[in-house]
Amino acid sequence: MKKAGIVVGVIFLVLFLDQWSKIWVKTSMTYGEEILIFGLEWAKIHFVENNGMAFGISLGGNYGKLALSLFRILAVGFLIYYLRLLMKTEKTSLGLLISFALILAGAIGNILDSAFYGLMFSESTYHGDVATLFPEGGGYAGFLHGKVVDMLYFPMFSGIYPEWLPLKGGEPFQFFKPVFNLADTSITIGVLNILLFQRSFFSAEKEEEQQVEEAVTATETDPDTAANTENKVIEDQEEEGNNEEKGGPDGVDANQSSE
Repeated sequence: MKKAGIVVGVIFLVLFLDQWSKIWVKTSMTYGEEILIFGLEWAKIHFVENNGMAFGISLGGNYGKLALSLFRILAVGFLIYYLRLLMKTEKTSLGLLISFALILAGAIGNILDSAFYGLMFSESTYHGDVATLFPEGGGYAGFLHGKVVDMLYFPMFSGIYPEWLPLKGGEPFQFFKPVFNLADTSITIGVLNILLFQRSFFSAEKEEEQQVEEAVTATETDPDTAANTENKVIEDQEEEGNNEEKGGPDGVDANQSSE
């Protein structure tokens, strides 16, 4: 119960911070507007929106947007189911549970944008008007067709690719270019934590697979194993039946024992 409380707490905390930051940006900034974080040129709040995936990557078209939203819902359903299984296993570490909680919270956070932001807000225009929450004329899009709000931007350094580099030589580059949100950050932290610090999760999966493979191999290479097991069960059943006919488990007649 203690682990479950921590997992639920992590999910709600991430969702609260993610949605609060998105709603604040959406209702306080115009599209494309920037605010420096602590006055740093390489750390900015930069308001943009995208139609789909993490770190500002878009999946164009209404059908693509709808397909991505439905896929996210299915993925969240699977994550909830799998996280519940992990919480029922006593050997599951708290770190692994928190990692999956971060992934689940981030996925839900971006689903909320796609599902409801088109209904809740007026459209944000490039250096134009600030979006209105629950506008009189309705939102800018239908259910599951809303845009994901991104705002975290860290262009740490930029430069020019060397001339000798194939394809990209002489072109400008920038690191880190994608704009993302707290939900994306939560998913990334959860995945990296599993890959770097929860290796026991993968070793446990491999151990279970090896046990299944060994059992299947043993049955295939030794066909007498199944037959011997079946014969043993039949012998036990016959012996038990004989004992019952004699009146007791020790083979003593019930009438003799009463005498």
